[in-house]
Amino acid sequence: QVRLVESGGGLVQAGGSLRLSCAASGTIFSSKTMDWYRQAPGKQRELVARITSFGSTDYADSVKGRFTISRDNAKNTVYLQMNSLKPEDTAVYYCKVVGYTYWGQGTQVTVSS
Repeated sequence: QVRLVESGGGLVQAGGSLRLSCAASGTIFSSKTMDWYRQAPGKQRELVARITSFGSTDYADSVKGRFTISRDNAKNTVYLQMNSLKPEDTAVYYCKVVGYTYWGQGTQVTVSS
């Protein structure tokens, strides 16, 4: 059974940085494509970044150049480095294994102006 635990969220001022982590278990992590999503209040959940098992990455236009997704297969962990944060980045951030319906509890990111 897949289990995902997100951490690293918090309150930060606009222009600041945060690094989110997602620890995965119950799957062969190194062979899986991993996603980071976010959901702001009153909005639909949206895909923010993706990293394949080969390390190829893709980003939503709204975060390109500011966010970086990476993975450490030895630690079964995927990261999201978020720089130059904006108030509109405020959301609950979730990681997800592509092809699985399981969602973790998410981690709250709040960016103050």
